[in-house]
Amino acid sequence: MHKLIFNEWLKLFKKRSFFISYLVMMVVIGGAAYFMKILAGGEKFAMRDFVFLGLSPSGFGALTALLVMISTAGAVSKEFSQGTIKLLLIRAQSRSKILLSKYIVIFLYTVSLMLTSFVVSFIAGSLAFGAGTPSASWLDVGKVALSTLVYIEIFATITFMLGVLTRSTGITVGITMLLIMMKDMTVALLSKYAFTKYLIFTNVDLSIYAGGGSPLPGMTLGFSLAVIAAYMVLFLLLSFVTFKKRDVA
Repeated sequence: MHKLIFNEWLKLFKKRSFFISYLVMMVVIGGAAYFMKILAGGEKFAMRDFVFLGLSPSGFGALTALLVMISTAGAVSKEFSQGTIKLLLIRAQSRSKILLSKYIVIFLYTVSLMLTSFVVSFIAGSLAFGAGTPSASWLDVGKVALSTLVYIEIFATITFMLGVLTRSTGITVGITMLLIMMKDMTVALLSKYAFTKYLIFTNVDLSIYAGGGSPLPGMTLGFSLAVIAAYMVLFLLLSFVTFKKRDVA
């Protein structure tokens, strides 16, 4: 299994977009720190607050999610479009292991981008604002980081499933972006109905709980985690069943 994971990571590493993603993170976060320094001033902001923003799903975490989804969209679909899927399937490994190795690499890639975001935000925040008097504790930073990781992995899993089902990178990216843009509107329009709390979009942002709130009245962190787990199992089940049965001739 570890050889499959290494092989998938190596294929990702050899893509030009791999380095571009990290470069984009550095430029965007560094540029934001510079302009925020000019607009807000060091006295009104602190390094830790900037790190919080860098990891938040409503901050630069959204950029991390976008970069992960673009890479995830082609993880399987490009294998079909380029014909390399046949080379993978002739190996003495099950289709499930091959697909699982791709999914694991996506998770590792997500973690690596988040670590990059943390390091760049820490350095840029320190240079632009200094220690200051932060409003966010390191515990808050840790909570928002975990929330963002869950947020990204949910949409990465959805993108992964769509890539397997459609075998088209363009369609996969288009549908995923549409879902992201429509999620808040969908929840707002359906909020008066009881079933809305069971929708994945209602539960996707766990950072709401960190602030003492909830997506809808009566919802708890445990409830959202259970709903997320159920959807993740469903998405992955659809992905693996479809991939195992798909004809690649």
